[in-house]
Amino acid sequence: MSRTGLMPHHEQALQDEVNGWLERKYSMDFNSYQRIAKTTAIYPATHKILYPALGLAGEAGEVANKVKKLVRDGTSSLPKEWKEQIGSEIGDVLWYCAVLADDLGISLGKIASENETKLQNRKKKGTISGSGDTR
Repeated sequence: MSRTGLMPHHEQALQDEVNGWLERKYSMDFNSYQRIAKTTAIYPATHKILYPALGLAGEAGEVANKVKKLVRDGTSSLPKEWKEQIGSEIGDVLWYCAVLADDLGISLGKIASENETKLQNRKKKGTISGSGDTR
């Protein structure tokens, strides 16, 4: 018996079930997210593209600032929910990406798929590292 009082194979089966449930609960495709995100986008139509692009830069800066503190101080002086705080800022970045893509008339799913293809091609060619868009 394990510390949970279950037989090891039962404990593993229960853990697998929990993991599957969590994956289903917190799973969302990019296009669904984009549809939901745009219902919460409140900014003047005259500032389409500009507003989410500036917001994206600001939120990316907030992610970088939290990570900078990690580098400076380590995790011991951070609040215990520091990962969740960074995750929340990443969520804000994702929201701005979704509404910016929508303003441009591009689906977030298409952007993600094309980016994945580009990265896989770079990996095959051995050009994953380096710089420049056309490598």
